[in-house]
Amino acid sequence: MSGEYDPYAIHGRKPEEPKRAGERPGDKLETEPVASSHLRSFIERMERLAEEKEVIKDDEKAVMAEAKAMGFDNKAIRTILRIRKKDPQKLAEELSILDIYLVALGMDEGLR
Repeated sequence: MSGEYDPYAIHGRKPEEPKRAGERPGDKLETEPVASSHLRSFIERMERLAEEKEVIKDDEKAVMAEAKAMGFDNKAIRTILRIRKKDPQKLAEELSILDIYLVALGMDEGLR
């Protein structure tokens, strides 16, 4: 089990097993060319998706900055976005419970 992390070993690794004459690192790993090409494909796809996420994140920041520049409240916009994602029935239930709690605490004045 060489290469695994061992917190009690020196520098977190167990000592390497002695190599046999003519043995090269990685000889024990038998990977098929198909498996490595699939793995490479998955890695490259994930890298592309990560790049796309960064672009989308930058676009979202630009839209929010534009909304703020026009006088809109970003916190309110984000709240509306969260509300619009919810199932209408679940949202109604959440708002009903919130209303009950606000009334129980005497905090319902001025909210209606």
